[in-house]
Amino acid sequence: MQEVFAESEEVRLLRSIPGIGFILAVVIASEIGDVSRFPSSAHFASYAGTTPRVHASGGKVRYGQVRSDVNRYLKWGFAEAANTICQLRRRWTGRHVSELYNRVKLRRGHQTAIGAVSRHLAESVYWVLRKREPYREPKGSAYSVSSTKG
Repeated sequence: MQEVFAESEEVRLLRSIPGIGFILAVVIASEIGDVSRFPSSAHFASYAGTTPRVHASGGKVRYGQVRSDVNRYLKWGFAEAANTICQLRRRWTGRHVSELYNRVKLRRGHQTAIGAVSRHLAESVYWVLRKREPYREPKGSAYSVSSTKG
């Protein structure tokens, strides 16, 4: 893959996100195209298939399974990255994605936790590409810049 695809600026930025290596970065960058065509990170997450169906009626809201009529390659890529995070979460203690997985898994189970991490990764990809900056841990996590300064 590295012989066929040169490492572009987008691929380099995507590789800064936890769980995304060279191959997933190439797939994601190829499938997105120009990220500015999405008005928000929520729209991109929906396009990527990382948001659940919402059934609302009579003031009650129920969340169903993730949608199937989406970009299958992005959905697969974010699920693979989330599973990588699940496998490496003991090495990445304190990282936001590991804590997110552990927190959701306790309440809702493995599959829902993978979906939550996938959505976080999709929204992170949107902002990394939109701002043209490497991934930064959200404020308040053990790895964030503000909490690691003396």
